[in-house]
Amino acid sequence: MTFYKYHGTGNDFILFDNRDEALRFSTEQVAFMCNRHMGIGADGLMLLEHADGYDFRMVYYNSDGKESTMCGNGGRCITAFAKSLGMIGNTARFLAIDGEHTATIDATGLISLHMQDVKEVNIQKGFTILNTGSPHYIVWVKDMKDIDVYHEGKAIRNLPQFQPDGINANFVALRDGKLSVRTYERGVEDETLSCGTGVTAAAIAATCNATGSYITDIETPGGHLKVSFTKNTPTSATDVILIGPATFVFKGEIA
Repeated sequence: MTFYKYHGTGNDFILFDNRDEALRFSTEQVAFMCNRHMGIGADGLMLLEHADGYDFRMVYYNSDGKESTMCGNGGRCITAFAKSLGMIGNTARFLAIDGEHTATIDATGLISLHMQDVKEVNIQKGFTILNTGSPHYIVWVKDMKDIDVYHEGKAIRNLPQFQPDGINANFVALRDGKLSVRTYERGVEDETLSCGTGVTAAAIAATCNATGSYITDIETPGGHLKVSFTKNTPTSATDVILIGPATFVFKGEIA
C-alpha cells in the first residue's frame, strides 16, 4: 500500500488515497502505523474517499487508532494531498465528520480552511470551553515555561465532567502581540506541535466578550498560523477560517 506523509505546522499525518474504498483498517492497524517507534509515525491517519456531490471525503483517525472529530491541520493537509492527486485546482469542497468544509490554496501554498461556526463560547474564571469541530478547554497562562503541558493537559483531558470522550487542553499566553498556544490532544494522549482546532478555539476565546471581525496571529511549537472570524454576539463566531501551510514530507509503501 502506498502512503503519503504530510504535516501542518508539525502536526503530522499518514494519508491514503481510498477513493476505490479498498482499504479497511482496524483500530490496531491504524495505531501501529502511527506508532513512532514501530510504524511510520504520525499524530493521525487520514483516508481520502469518494463523496457524492463533493471533491472528496476526509476520514480522520487519531494515533490511538480511533476515528475522531475534526482536525484543522489535517483538513489543510488532505486538501494539499487532493491537489497533488490532480483531483482539485486551488479550491476544494469536502465532507468531514462535522459536515461540509471549503478550502482555498494561494500562490504561496498557504491554505485557508473554512471551519464550522462556533455556536457557544463558555467563559469561566481562568478558562474557556468551546467546540471548533473538536471540543477544547482553554487555560490562560502568563509564561509557557512554567507549564507542564503533558501532565497538566492530561489531568484536564481526564476531568470527570468531560468523560467518556475527554477534551483537548490548550495553554494560551499573549507574547509579543501574538497568541502562543500549546496543546495536549486526546487520542494522541500527548502534546502535539500544533492543533488546528485548538488554535482556532484559542483565537476565538481571546476576544472574550467582544464582538467584531478579527484576524489573529498564533505561534505554536511547530510554526505559525492565522485565524480569521466574525463575532456577531459575544459567545458565538461565524466565518471561521484557519490559515496555514500544509507540507508534503515523503511517500512510501507499507505491507
